[in-house]
Amino acid sequence: MSRLPILIAACLFLYNLPSPLAESDSPTAYSLLQSYNFPVGILPKGVVAYDLDTSTGRFHAYFKDSCSFSLVGSYQLNYKSTISGYISENKLTKLTGIKVKVLFVWLNIVEVIRNGEEMEFSVGITSANFGIKEFLASPQCGCGFECKESRKETYDTSLPSVSSS
Repeated sequence: MSRLPILIAACLFLYNLPSPLAESDSPTAYSLLQSYNFPVGILPKGVVAYDLDTSTGRFHAYFKDSCSFSLVGSYQLNYKSTISGYISENKLTKLTGIKVKVLFVWLNIVEVIRNGEEMEFSVGITSANFGIKEFLASPQCGCGFECKESRKETYDTSLPSVSSS
């Protein structure tokens, strides 16, 4: 009896097994941000899924619930359970689902632009600039960077500044 049918059946069986690397092969939302030259800290921890149309740059990022937190001595932020917009190198545009509280008013963040070591956040009528080093770690929903039980995760601080031509 030939062993060829058994070998073929074994190969087919092994080929159809799910790969343990399948999930890790696809980039996370955070590594995707880095591939467009953004620091991970502009997105809070807790993204459960995302989709991206690479031909247009249209994306959606999904959280289990809405996400709110305060930054020490600064602003209150709110991310809806789904945020969306368009991503390209150094630029996030037409953003929806992200708000910042300025004084007593909630304003939509509509655009984020990286310019060298600065990040510019626009609410349409005005914008604010912050150093990129403020965004090297992702804040946690509910407590930002002031969480007692979680340790602050930092990411590669040697992100090259990539310029588009």
